[in-house]
Amino acid sequence: MKKILALLILSVFSLVLVACGEQTTEWNIVMLTDVGTITDKSFNQGTWEGVKAFAEDNDITHSYFRPNAATHASYLESIDMVVANGANVVVTPGFLFETAIYEAQSRYPDVYFILIDGEPHTPDYSTFRTDDNVVNILFQEEQSGFLAGYAAVADGFTNLGYMGGMEVPAVQKFGIGYVAGAYYAANALSKTITFDASRYEYLGDFDNKPEHTTKAASWYNAGVELIFVAAGGAGNAVMAAAEATSGKFVIGVDVDQAGESDTVISSAMKELAIAVRQELQALIDGNWNGGQTLRKSAANDSVGLPTAQASWRFRTFTQAQYETVLGKVKDGTITVPQTKAQLTAFLAANGNPSAAALVNKTVTE
Repeated sequence: MKKILALLILSVFSLVLVACGEQTTEWNIVMLTDVGTITDKSFNQGTWEGVKAFAEDNDITHSYFRPNAATHASYLESIDMVVANGANVVVTPGFLFETAIYEAQSRYPDVYFILIDGEPHTPDYSTFRTDDNVVNILFQEEQSGFLAGYAAVADGFTNLGYMGGMEVPAVQKFGIGYVAGAYYAANALSKTITFDASRYEYLGDFDNKPEHTTKAASWYNAGVELIFVAAGGAGNAVMAAAEATSGKFVIGVDVDQAGESDTVISSAMKELAIAVRQELQALIDGNWNGGQTLRKSAANDSVGLPTAQASWRFRTFTQAQYETVLGKVKDGTITVPQTKAQLTAFLAANGNPSAAALVNKTVTE
């Protein structure tokens, strides 16, 4: 009788713990890398640092895996594998995961997916669907690109270039914003700049390759003073070229890349680590934003330039000036363009309407 009574008490106690919100789920978080490596000092690494810090703070099992190829089949195969090995939270940074998540969300309804820089859809884009086990996070990269372009011209740079990695939406928006910011500043500050269409290019990958260093060196030798490189690990290739040529500089991307090279004068950041930590916290707190697309912008301090003293390397452009233009982006006084058509209209109103050749390079159709 005493044993039965003890078991009844234990059962009631267990039910009380569950009713009071005691955490019973054993989380297992896996991040799949996008094109590039976990040590790209950019997109993948920034996201992974958020996952790792959150998991360590909460004593949660976590790991990462790099798919064999940047294809729908490889990404889906990787999801199958990590779920089979116990993952119940999968973080996928990158637009290229969209179609794989579209299929995986219904295949694994009990697995939570965080998709960064994309929204799930069919390969032919005919159907978009985000199920309740998926949260999408989109950043307004054009805003941080704009701030980088504005700051560059305000700081006295007059001959600019842009190197993107693969021509995916986030990379396009970085470049569109950069062009808009540069010409906006030139117009507002009565400066003349050179931004030739031949100095706006997509590299086709995000890797640190010798050929990217060679290309950047040729631009610098031809007079380009500053290259904004939104290309993950390829940024280090451009930094190498800047280091080898006196008086040349780089704008980094995604995270604060000042530590990578003294030539990095600033970085067009998106707060990847913070964003992924916020959504993981929401999940374990029971406040999962399933079925939604969350948009991160300057208004919620999710994009911008680094302002730490060690990272602020502009020569004349001050943080006070930065805060002024940032405020205008935050409150909508300046609406930064996201598309080629919007950029054309923006330059006609605020910059150089004759930069058609450059505008056409921002998005190839």
